[in-house]
Amino acid sequence: MVETALPAISKKTNKKKSETISDTQKIETEHTVLFSDLGLCAPIMRAIDEIGYKTPTQIQAQAIPVILQKQDLVGIAQTGTGKTASFTLPILEILTSTKGRARMPRALILEPTRELAIQVADNLKQYGQYLKLSHALLMGGESIVEQKDILNRGVDIIIATPGRLMDLFDKGAILLNQIKILVIDEADRMLDMGFIPDVERIISFLPKTRQTLLLSATMSPEIKKLTDSFLSNPTEITVAPPSSVATTIESGLIIVPEKRKRATLRQLLRNEGVKNAIIFCNRKKDVDILTRSLNRHGFQSSALHGDLTQQHRTKTMEEFKNGEIQFLVCSDIAARGIDVDHLSHVFNFDLPRQAEDYVHRIGRTGRAGRTGFAYSLATEDDKETIEAIEALIQKPIPLLSLNKHEASDAEEKTDVKKNQKHKEEHQKKTTKKPRFKKEKESVPRIPLSQSLPDDNNPVIGFGQLVPAFMLSPFRK
Repeated sequence: MVETALPAISKKTNKKKSETISDTQKIETEHTVLFSDLGLCAPIMRAIDEIGYKTPTQIQAQAIPVILQKQDLVGIAQTGTGKTASFTLPILEILTSTKGRARMPRALILEPTRELAIQVADNLKQYGQYLKLSHALLMGGESIVEQKDILNRGVDIIIATPGRLMDLFDKGAILLNQIKILVIDEADRMLDMGFIPDVERIISFLPKTRQTLLLSATMSPEIKKLTDSFLSNPTEITVAPPSSVATTIESGLIIVPEKRKRATLRQLLRNEGVKNAIIFCNRKKDVDILTRSLNRHGFQSSALHGDLTQQHRTKTMEEFKNGEIQFLVCSDIAARGIDVDHLSHVFNFDLPRQAEDYVHRIGRTGRAGRTGFAYSLATEDDKETIEAIEALIQKPIPLLSLNKHEASDAEEKTDVKKNQKHKEEHQKKTTKKPRFKKEKESVPRIPLSQSLPDDNNPVIGFGQLVPAFMLSPFRK
């Protein structure tokens, strides 16, 4: 959820009912409102107030009234615009104000990944802390027996990845015939990951009178086809990607040769008093290389990208959020859905390929009025990318002096020595001592060339190849 104030409330134009997204009802923002103007109940408002939020983001201000009116909705907005709260808040409101059949889930939220599912579950827990509503988090990598037990006790909301939901449904562990609200979150990513056939099958088990919300970062022809298939006369809300940088973020640009980027990054990490940071690379290969390099120089880092197992990614995120890992090196795709409180720094080891991603990347710091820092490394070849970013944010990125941030060889050697010393100490602790001492050889070894027999002379007895035990002195 984004804490910066954005324009709010909206007015829906009257348009003829149509099945095509191009003819769905558009929303235009009229004036700014507060959360207290959106018609949310007192327990939800209490939770919002305690978190410290006052003004909804654009997607929240526009989507919440539409959802509360129980209309289908298509929301086109990128991660970082407050999209999650735009549907969790009204879902909590609707379920609180209506009664459902005991033990039967009434809302289903589909997410493409574990990370996003966990984020939504945390969101519901946070905003619904004063409500008597329950939810179940169903995803792979967790005990299916425990998930069955939770479902048997009865829940109001299900947050699930498609694969695990179908597993439980096929085992007869869940009924979906009382679902009143369906959310298809990150629909474009669902499409990319091949989950749409599962989503179609899931929808076939739901009541046709349900309310359906589809959210996506982009509107492609494939997404348009999904909206035509799954939604009924939806209201469309399109939120342009954020183009401004929060005033709480101090940013800087460092022009450096490609071969000096890693050394420069390490110097920044030393000088800036970094509490924790996300470091972005454009390629998965570079994520791994940079992570190894940082660890080798004593910086506690972990990699996060799509080629890692789901279990590994989940463990890494938990360790980063708990402060066990200081630096998270990741790709844009892997970082999607990551929401970390009190993130002090963001580093662009590579400038993003799309200018909009620059705003999205650095927007992970400097939240809730706290100061954040964002530094980007670039080479002379990145001139066009820099110009595109500065044109989008409508101001230049402050250029930092190379001399100030260039890494010194002495400090680099110190880092390596400290890390090597740490490894040696760790090896001493973990290396097991041999159970038996090696016996010293009492007889020096003879070179192989000298130990071979001479074929010209007959060999009597052992020749020169006398066994070592026969050379030992006999006891008297």
